[in-house]
Amino acid sequence: MEQILFINACPREGSRTLELARHLLTKLDGTVEELALFEENLLPLNGKTLALRDKMTANQNFDHPIFKYARQFAKADTIVLAAPFWDLSFPSALKIWLEYVMAKEITFRYTEEGFPCGLCKAKELFYVSTAGGPVLPSHMGFSYVDALAKSYFGIPETVLFSAENLDVVGADTAAILARAKEEIDNDWRNHA
Repeated sequence: MEQILFINACPREGSRTLELARHLLTKLDGTVEELALFEENLLPLNGKTLALRDKMTANQNFDHPIFKYARQFAKADTIVLAAPFWDLSFPSALKIWLEYVMAKEITFRYTEEGFPCGLCKAKELFYVSTAGGPVLPSHMGFSYVDALAKSYFGIPETVLFSAENLDVVGADTAAILARAKEEIDNDWRNHA
């Protein structure tokens, strides 16, 4: 059975992003492990925690708790990441979590030539997002995660499912969300 890691970076009750992500999860076949980032209370890495991580990496002590999120991410077959569009990107909790996931010798390694080589098991990452207005010029949050997934983690397929303009005056929010769910219904099979 596939292991699906669901990263919930939605801080609000009644999140529309979370609604779309849960819709996608009903389409996927596997065991879902949810990580609610706003319940984790992660602190940014600092000099002390970076030194600890470097020491544990040098000693190849990858069982240390600082690598918890990296190990969890590396072993998943499929990743579903739900993050609302905030300030041209995503909530800061997601960036902090990604710093913990970026663990050399767990999620990636460097080749002899110095290039990153992915060590993750996942073949696809689904990024689900919503925005109150238009996402212009592009969805930089997805672009960032896409670059990490392909360049560092070795995840070849990334897919963005998004609903925009939800808070624009006169917008039919229910219809926009219904269209986004229809897109998920019609498109997810092309990637799974």
